[in-house]
Amino acid sequence: MPSPFPGMDPYLEGALWTTVHFSLSAEIVRQLAPKLRPRYLVLPAERFVTETPESVAISTADIYPDVSVAETRSGAGTTQGTAIAPAPLELATIIPTPIPHVTIEIRDTANRQLVTAIEMLSPTNKRGDGRQEYLAKRRRILLSTAHLLEIDLLRQGQRVPMQKLLPSAPYFIFLSRAEKRPLTEIWPISLKASLPVVPIPLLPGDEDVPLDVQQVFTTTYDLLGYDLALDYTQPPEMPLPKEEVAWAETLLRTAGLR
Repeated sequence: MPSPFPGMDPYLEGALWTTVHFSLSAEIVRQLAPKLRPRYLVLPAERFVTETPESVAISTADIYPDVSVAETRSGAGTTQGTAIAPAPLELATIIPTPIPHVTIEIRDTANRQLVTAIEMLSPTNKRGDGRQEYLAKRRRILLSTAHLLEIDLLRQGQRVPMQKLLPSAPYFIFLSRAEKRPLTEIWPISLKASLPVVPIPLLPGDEDVPLDVQQVFTTTYDLLGYDLALDYTQPPEMPLPKEEVAWAETLLRTAGLR
């Protein structure tokens, strides 16, 4: 069953995003590789970004106990007559978590030169330390001779930096051609629109290759059966703006999902 939404499905912006990120990246490789061989290789490159949660959740169970309930065992835990008090509380500390990311690299087969990098952005690219790590990597690409395509299908987090304010839109695709920098081609995408067909630039003398982002998304959604994993009877984890709620409810009712 296809997604009930015409383009990006906002219900996939939550806990399932890591699987979406990997699956969309794999489908991009699958679609581009046959079009670009034998002159180019299309390779997925995995890296890990360490993320630390920005806040600590405190529940009602996280309450310091009264000293009167601390219990000591007679004759146990003593050093030279001094009793060692057992810790009255144990809580998990915040441990940085390695989050996997995939970059798609298009390289020429002759020299293995990086020609185009394709980034499917994740929440960790758009906040905290992960954003700083991504921006550093992004700067290295922008200072090189490689092209950069960034696909941002997430409403949360900060957008990639631009010299002027971006228009209001939930999703974006950015293409930085090496020969046109600092100018960037931008596709703002509304929730009600299908995802566009965008060009993939290559080495000078070679024509752009089209990438149908909607086809990538639709194939991935159907193949992984996300319709079975999503509960469309509830609001999405990332709430929709008020002006889109009624439209989404009508869409889901028409599809028999509400």
